[in-house]
Formats: sequence, structure tokens, C-alpha cells
Amino acid sequence: MTSESPSSGPRRRPGGRTGRIRTQVLDAVRAELGERGYDDLTLDGVAARAGVHRATVYRRWRDVGGLLADVLEATGDDDWQPQDTGSLLGDLAALNHENQAALTAQPSIAAALIAASFRSEEAARGLRRLWEDRYSRCEVIVGRAVERGELPADTDARRLLVAATAPLYHHLVLLRTPPDPDLPDQAARTTALAASAGAFTRPAPAPSP
Repeated sequence: MTSESPSSGPRRRPGGRTGRIRTQVLDAVRAELGERGYDDLTLDGVAARAGVHRATVYRRWRDVGGLLADVLEATGDDDWQPQDTGSLLGDLAALNHENQAALTAQPSIAAALIAASFRSEEAARGLRRLWEDRYSRCEVIVGRAVERGELPADTDARRLLVAATAPLYHHLVLLRTPPDPDLPDQAARTTALAASAGAFTRPAPAPSP
């Protein structure tokens, strides 16, 4: 995730040789992390895989935490948006299928970054920013559902989105159960039904004394 919201506008990234080196290095970090895991991730290994001088990596990123933080920041630079399928159920199911694909890829960079966030404070901060960015982008799903009349106008988008996606992370990351092809749709269906019944509406403000 990024420290800026999508509405704050795109951030400028270095181009030319500097931009190419950053891309090479971050691609190397993802490959090393996916293959070796956090414990065996080193700046020397990243430099060798990226084909750049080790001094370049040390000077710009300083340590493994700096590399992980930049990988997460770069992930938030994309133009990804949730699919618009025409219904709340369809949108949530599509989102969950994307999440499951990312978490079960071999190697899974998403799962590796989550694991690394428990070992590196810089990675943890970067991951929190990435979650914030992704949830903010996904709030449009709830906005569209409200406009279609599928949800009450005072539905809390963040609570609904967390409820819809949490089962995948619980099963795949915490319990480490084999991927269930039906889980993305089941979680989406349960959440959509609860949301349409008003389960995620914001509480009314307390009356003034």
C-alpha cells in the first residue's frame, strides 16, 4: 500500500537509467523473496540477481527493510481497480478470486510479503499502507451497490469489505488450508446477503443530552 490515497494523484517516479535499475532491483526482490523467503533475502543476493553493483543497492535501499518497503510502495503505484460486474455479489466474488489467485500463486509474493511484515517493521508499515490503499480503491464496489439500490445508503464500506475478504486470508494465510475453489464465492455471497439486510450500516449517532 502507499502512504497517499488514490485521489491524491500519481506520484512521479524516476525514469531513464535510475528507473530501469529500480525496476530490475524490485523484480529481483520479488523473485528472491518468493524463492527463498525473508530469512534468506540479502542485499548481495538481490544485487546479483538484478545484475547491478552491490554498492548501488546498498546506497539507495540501505537494508532489506528498505527493499521491502519500496516493493510495497511500488505495488501501490499501479492503476488497479476492482472489477465492475454489475452486482455487489459479482464484484465481491471477483475481488475474492483475485485475492485467492495472488495468495496461492507459486511462489506467492503476496504471502511472502505478509510473512515478512512480521519480521520487518518497515515492511509492516508498507503493508499497512498497501492495505489502506487497496481498501480505499475497493470502496467503489459499495458505492455502486448503493446506487443500484442493493444496499442501504449508510452502509459502512470498510466493514463490508473486510468481512468479504477476511475468510480467504484466515484460511490461506493463518490456517494454511488448501485453496477451496468455492470459498471466494461463498464468502462473497454471505457478505452480500448480510449487507443487504443492513448488517454493515453505520450506527445512528447518540442523541444529544
